[in-house]
Amino acid sequence: MSPRLSQPTASERNVLVLLQRGLSNGGIAEQLLLSRRTVECHISHLLAKTGCSNRTQLLLWSLAEG
Repeated sequence: MSPRLSQPTASERNVLVLLQRGLSNGGIAEQLLLSRRTVECHISHLLAKTGCSNRTQLLLWSLAEG
């Protein structure tokens, strides 16, 4: 995987911030004015980029990354 692809995009980082606040996909979609499907895609991309296998691991990864 190229280094460029491994970095979260600005939109993905916005999703991570709201994930850290405990919001569901629907809540994240509402806050960011996105569709729930778009949020699901951002989370799927983040899971792939980070090697995490679920939302909980992704949350822990994001907290460790600062």
